[in-house]
Amino acid sequence: MDRGVEWDFEPTLDRIAALLDLLGSPQRAYPVVHIAGTNGKTSTARLTEALLKERNLRVGRFTSPHLVSVRERITVDGEPLSEERFAEVYEEIAPYVDLTDSQGRRRIQFFELLTAMAFAGFADTPVDVAVVEAGMGGSWDATNVADGTVAVITPISLDHTDRLGPDIPSIAGEKAGIIKPGATAVLAQQDLAAAEVLMRRAADVGAVVAREGLEFGVLSREVAMGGQLLTIRGLKGVYDEVYLPLYGAHQASNAACALAAVEALTGGDDPLDVELVRQAFAQASSPGRMEVVRRNPTVVLDAAHNPGGMQATLDGLHEAFDFAKVIGVVAVMADKDVHTILDLLEPVLDQIIVTRNSSPRSMPPQELAALAEPLFGEERVHVVDRLDDAIDLGIGTADAEGEFSGTGVLITGSVITAGDARHLLKADR
Repeated sequence: MDRGVEWDFEPTLDRIAALLDLLGSPQRAYPVVHIAGTNGKTSTARLTEALLKERNLRVGRFTSPHLVSVRERITVDGEPLSEERFAEVYEEIAPYVDLTDSQGRRRIQFFELLTAMAFAGFADTPVDVAVVEAGMGGSWDATNVADGTVAVITPISLDHTDRLGPDIPSIAGEKAGIIKPGATAVLAQQDLAAAEVLMRRAADVGAVVAREGLEFGVLSREVAMGGQLLTIRGLKGVYDEVYLPLYGAHQASNAACALAAVEALTGGDDPLDVELVRQAFAQASSPGRMEVVRRNPTVVLDAAHNPGGMQATLDGLHEAFDFAKVIGVVAVMADKDVHTILDLLEPVLDQIIVTRNSSPRSMPPQELAALAEPLFGEERVHVVDRLDDAIDLGIGTADAEGEFSGTGVLITGSVITAGDARHLLKADR
């Protein structure tokens, strides 16, 4: 059955709203933490989930895209739906999907179907709270049929400009659509142009605003073995000696946003128990985000796929890893700002191995090489048609440098690239 592709969406909620009405509005059966933004959404969702689970709540989490299996997108208590349960949820809603299809000019699309499955599955479990990541944008994203008690907006930068608008204010306007009347809007640090749009939306709908750097934020952080040690000022108190096993200032910011979101959701004036926060964050993970999947040589995977994400990745790489040399294995989507991504990588990578991932949107390696060579010089660019062979070349090259050379391998450029590499390196087992 043809349900389209998730990156091709129409600015309408009519289909998904009609389907969920038939299903009894499952998205209203539990409070929702709704997360939009350009970068950091999935990590923030996972960190929010970790805090809520530590409070002994049953948590549903819906994120996208997936790294290896589509079932990763819908989780309960941190575990993806089993194959059997995933099929059950689909079969339960399928008659209502068919009915909705028969009433409209366009069938329920792939992402709409998954969104409906998530909301229905969460209501059926039932969950105490759902953490829901917007797929693309906000206002017209299928997830926006839910009214988030808390709306989190992670950093906004240029991405999907063909669909969300050509500049930061336009994109921020789309993301701001998840801020609903009476909600609490938790805003990560933003460019001024984005902040103005978000604040205007919050004022228009009467939302309470919590801004990183003003109402909450990271007070201090230092690099620690396998991550970082944080002191975070939340909305209700200060939480010190918080170990986060994730790298980079951007992950510290994501943790602060998650903490503020959970504080806002719980109500009252009392801070969360600091030991609960320490326990939750110490167990947190974000696969495919600055993830070490091998040692000797060290191989780091990262899903950065736009300039904002890549800059955060490279800052984290510089801070957390003392690499003397870095070999990059890079596969990107053809519709991204590839030139800027390569421009950011050039000062960091000693050699770049250009390849492709498993998506039909992946830029052909020869085209990627043609963009890379003017920046890197031909001698630093290596073209490999298959990702598995490219990874082998990267690891082999680092090995040849010697155990004590301090050479690392960075595999990056796309969520699909990170997911494919995790599977090939068996990091998803």
